Amino acid sequence: MTVEVFKTNVNRRKYAKALLAEIHETFADYRANFDLDDCDNILRVQCSSGTICANTMILFLKRFGYRAEVLTD
Repeated sequence: MTVEVFKTNVNRRKYAKALLAEIHETFADYRANFDLDDCDNILRVQCSSGTICANTMILFLKRFGYRAEVLTD
């Protein structure tokens, strides 16, 4: 299983919910969730088969007007 964690500027639950629907529809192997209680508005994406292309996810969010960057350990 592969996991990537992103810092985002998504700050409303209704936008997070809409983005999750888009992510799950576009990336069938990905499972994602937001933690908007965290100061970094975390997006956590996991894939049980294969890898997660962080740049693709960053560009995907950008298409909807949001910023994301990979959080490192």
